[in-house]
Amino acid sequence: MEIEVLGWLAVRVNGVSVVPTAPKPRRVLGLLALHADRVVPVSALAEELWGALPPRSARTTLQTYVLQLRELIGTALAAPGPRPAHADGDDGSPGAGGGVGGDDAGAGHGGGRLGAKDVLATVAGGYLLRTGGGTVDHREFERRAGGGYRAMDAQDYAGAARRLAGALCLWSGPALSGVQAGSQIEVETRRLEEARLCALAQRIDADLHLGRHRELLPELTVLVNRHRMHESLHGQFMVALHRAGRRGEALDVYQRLRTTLVTELGLEPSAPLGRLQRSILTARPDGTPLPAPAPVTPPHLTTRPA
Repeated sequence: MEIEVLGWLAVRVNGVSVVPTAPKPRRVLGLLALHADRVVPVSALAEELWGALPPRSARTTLQTYVLQLRELIGTALAAPGPRPAHADGDDGSPGAGGGVGGDDAGAGHGGGRLGAKDVLATVAGGYLLRTGGGTVDHREFERRAGGGYRAMDAQDYAGAARRLAGALCLWSGPALSGVQAGSQIEVETRRLEEARLCALAQRIDADLHLGRHRELLPELTVLVNRHRMHESLHGQFMVALHRAGRRGEALDVYQRLRTTLVTELGLEPSAPLGRLQRSILTARPDGTPLPAPAPVTPPHLTTRPA
């Protein structure tokens, strides 16, 4: 199975898409994909679909959506192409006792082949989407980004820039594009977007250490307009502008950020950003390079994952 959530939702089995066109089954698949190889409780799926007050028919309706997904999976498994191996430790039975019943008909497998019930299994209290050792893009992103963070800690800035750029290239748009997100998916997509922004800021920091400030200016111009209260990005933009000999513009970036923070949040810029502004004010006007800024992560902004 191939799962992509860092952009448009894509789930492929045996190379065939199993993403439904109907909004609610698509939402069910989206939440299962975000938690691939982990049990998603029925309660979480119901909250995603109907909020805090699901209808009495919620369980039956959810079973119908699962059956629709299994039909798509079964069709994909029957298509010509490589067959996935049987799931480890699976004896072919429906899920463990206590699970949601009444939705397993017509989805089994025979002859030792993996069946739709094995890929999308009913287990105790919920459902489990098995990848069978396939690819999951958001986990690969986390793996690559983690390597970039370790390289940053070791002051291997070239390696960090390369690894973080490799992580970011897995994104093709906002997480789970094409899915009408409920409360559960919204939380997860926000987490992913914060992780993306953190990796981006770290990659820019690595590039600044490597003296690539001129190359960064177009990208940072877009980013600070898109993230009007992100102090790390504004600090990096200030450093890049100053190093490019555009001291006045660097100071203007600080003033615009300060106006936004005071007006919208009632907050002054953080102490590290204030020190950066003062260092630019007192620096030589010929663009003498400043050191790369220390990470600016005040309480109201995201920080790098541990």
